[in-house]
Amino acid sequence: MPVLTERRARPQQRLRQRVVRLEPVPAGRMRLVYALLCVGLVGLIGRMAWLQVVQSDALEARARSLQTQTTDPLGTRRPIVDRSGRLVALDEERFRLWAHPRYFNIPGDDPQLVRPPLDVARRLSGLLAVPMAELVKRMGDRPSGIRLAEAIDPETAAEIRRLGISGLDLEAYPYRVYPQGDLFANVVGFLNQERVPQAGLEQSRHDDLMRHEQSRSLRRGADGTPLPDNLSPGVFFGDDLRLQLTLDARLQQLAAKALTAQVKQWKAKKGVAIVMDVRNGELLALASTPTYDPNRYWSFAPGRFREWSVQDLYEPGSTFKPINLAIALQEGVIQPKGTVNDVGQLQIGGWPIFNHDRQANGVIDFPTVLQVSSNVGMVQAMRNLKPSLYWDWLERLGLEARPDTDLPGAQAGQLKTKEQFTSQPIEPATAAFGQGFALTPLKLTQLHAMLANGGRLVSPHITRGLRSGDGLAGSSPPKGQQLLKPEVTRTVMAWMESVVDQGSGKGAKTPGYRIGGKTGTAQKARNGVYIPGARICSFVATLPVNDPRFVVVVVVDEPQGGNAYGSTVAVPVAKQIIDGLLVLEQIPPQVPATAKPG
Repeated sequence: MPVLTERRARPQQRLRQRVVRLEPVPAGRMRLVYALLCVGLVGLIGRMAWLQVVQSDALEARARSLQTQTTDPLGTRRPIVDRSGRLVALDEERFRLWAHPRYFNIPGDDPQLVRPPLDVARRLSGLLAVPMAELVKRMGDRPSGIRLAEAIDPETAAEIRRLGISGLDLEAYPYRVYPQGDLFANVVGFLNQERVPQAGLEQSRHDDLMRHEQSRSLRRGADGTPLPDNLSPGVFFGDDLRLQLTLDARLQQLAAKALTAQVKQWKAKKGVAIVMDVRNGELLALASTPTYDPNRYWSFAPGRFREWSVQDLYEPGSTFKPINLAIALQEGVIQPKGTVNDVGQLQIGGWPIFNHDRQANGVIDFPTVLQVSSNVGMVQAMRNLKPSLYWDWLERLGLEARPDTDLPGAQAGQLKTKEQFTSQPIEPATAAFGQGFALTPLKLTQLHAMLANGGRLVSPHITRGLRSGDGLAGSSPPKGQQLLKPEVTRTVMAWMESVVDQGSGKGAKTPGYRIGGKTGTAQKARNGVYIPGARICSFVATLPVNDPRFVVVVVVDEPQGGNAYGSTVAVPVAKQIIDGLLVLEQIPPQVPATAKPG
């Protein structure tokens, strides 16, 4: 059986061959491996310490910047409303459309396809009301960052979004809107395209009109959930304050319509109509023409942006005569039942002074002086007042001081120096009938309010301040410096009532109401020289005389025509305003009364 023995022996041989003898690992190698592991561990601990201690602030700031969304304020402005809460100016959301032609793609296209600008312009033309060719021209060959359209309303913006065109971006921004158009433009002003105030209250009350907004920094978690921590108090608070005006939109519209028609009829350069509450100086109307639309300010000449009734000076003429008579009464140089001799013409310091009709009126009382608007009679009345004292009174009334008002751009008047006024006899003589000095229509309104309210010089203003929500402020309390005695002003008011009842102000007479007034037709001067044929026609009315509440002033600059007088040009405008004022303010009728001299 030798063969079997041999086969059994072969596996045993293979087993002996597979046995491997393990040699012991050298100690040096183990120490090396251990050292490497220790070094790695120390390095890891050091790196962790570096990140946790040295770089922790920087890493935390970087993490927060990735987690935090910061929203800067849009710079919205507060609304402006009239005395009844009607909106005059407000911010609305508008959109700016940006185009990036290199990304143009329309829903349903291959994502890799880039549409030509013509295809996009075809879809946008109808929505933007811009010719397709014009849109293509705006895009040109630029690949991106093209401002395609401005002032897009929210409805149109939603339609553009629904188109789903890639490469179009809509940027929201606040846009100032003036719902009343040109009605309040002369006092409110406007913002330009960069939202920089350019005129009116928008400029003078800029800080008050800006909302106190804060930048919002909102942290979000890994899943985008807002984390309301580290927020400043009131960061989400939006105030609802509004700037309230004293002006009444209804009366403003009535005054503007009547004034514009009369200025157009007489081909005058400009005109202004002012209605003021004599008790507290609130202006209910301040309409001027020509004006402009603040929603399209770029279409008008810059000269229209200024309110000339508070900035341009003129000689008031006969409308200043009641104020002069009040000064004379206050100083006792004339008496309520006194008279003067109107001889028709005087020579003062070598200069001739005569009445507008060059007629003599004889011995007349002071109501008649106002009724016939006698220049000679006024000079005779004021002759008894020392020139130095007369000048002191004109200065005390604030003729050469800027009025205390919130109307932007208000100017001081012009008055000769005291030395000139007292050394040249012609100066107090011409001042007696309203010439030789200059003031603004606003200043004249303030002075006549003083006559109406019992002698207090109140500050004319057009704002009641910031109001919250639907709350509207009431009228301001009566105030002002007392300059004239109440009995003096009552006497002058009675004389002015006679002008409406019997004199040149008859056109303002309203049955059942007692109204005082004074017309004026003054020569117009430029650079100290009177312009031949140029006139400024005006009328001042106070109502009701028995309990004065309002002064109405109308001034029209350079009406054309030989029959242009205060009675023919300014009185008809004032009459329409008075009729509307009586209804709007619900002033009850009074028993008709005619003023008696004294």
